[in-house]
Amino acid sequence: MPRIIGCDAFRVAMPRGRRPESVLVRLTTDAAAGWGEVAVPASGACPAWADIAERMGPALIGLDWDRPEDVSAAADLGSRDAAAAIDTACWDLWCRARGLPLAHALGGTRTSIVTGARLPPEPVLDIVTTRANRAVGAGHTRVTVEVRPGWDIEPVRAIREAYPALALVVDGGRSYTPSAEHMAVLEALDAYGPVAIERPFAGDLPAHAALQLRVGAAVAPGIGDLDTLDAALALDAGRALHLRPDRLGGLTAARSAHDRAYAAGWDVWCSGAGAFGIGQAAAVALAALPGCTLPSDVTDPAGGPVFVTPPVRSSGGVVGVPLTQPGLGHEIDEDRIERLATRRLRIPA
Repeated sequence: MPRIIGCDAFRVAMPRGRRPESVLVRLTTDAAAGWGEVAVPASGACPAWADIAERMGPALIGLDWDRPEDVSAAADLGSRDAAAAIDTACWDLWCRARGLPLAHALGGTRTSIVTGARLPPEPVLDIVTTRANRAVGAGHTRVTVEVRPGWDIEPVRAIREAYPALALVVDGGRSYTPSAEHMAVLEALDAYGPVAIERPFAGDLPAHAALQLRVGAAVAPGIGDLDTLDAALALDAGRALHLRPDRLGGLTAARSAHDRAYAAGWDVWCSGAGAFGIGQAAAVALAALPGCTLPSDVTDPAGGPVFVTPPVRSSGGVVGVPLTQPGLGHEIDEDRIERLATRRLRIPA
């Protein structure tokens, strides 16, 4: 593989005061370029920028590599979200240089992905049901609703009464404890037939295992690294994995997580991070893997500017996997990214 000769980073905000921001990474060789994306937290603080500028980017220049996995040492120099952007860019670059679709390079077998939707947190019942109606009307066959102690039974009951056959994921946001009171609430939520109860507890794998014995829904612990996944598998602390490359450090680790969960018989679904299409395009490729059995959150938010062509959007709840174009399978609007960037980095300068 030709050596990487350039690492560019762009901090880009949506125009006209829209909040979403991302750091977009472009890696180049003499023959090709690859892109990755990391979402900037709502607080505006972005440690990933320093990780890329001071450690990861310089370590990549001139690096000898044959496959994206060979870049893991450089990716380990920073946070997982920064590593995810670098790792995705390496996979995109490697595939474009070889004329390979990213989904095939990762081991994907699907030609299309069934999509789900995540409802933004909203403690008003009418708004929750309205947003669920919109998601179902757009063709999504799975909806994730965020719940918290004191705001859980009502929204789940309302959505289930409106849509008895809808695949429903209940996301506890790590806000419950293994107390008798909270366990009783989670068991009550299970009575509404969710396919998964996601992140009920804050990292307490034995509590997840205890809950899994008491509910019919698949418990999906929050997994941020492969060691935690291995421990969860060993403890039978769930039966489902929400696969997010940004939390795991990129596509390389996410593919390994998929393989381990799939081998254990767990259900898997994917999400992309970022509002500029690159993270979503990578999630589509990942969701093409055979173990991704549940509808995935892989589409761009509708209504904003398009930065990748074609946009990553579903039609009737289905998004096609790009199999005729190399890499991510989308053209990146580099001119628009450069115009809208509020901060730029070029290594070497």
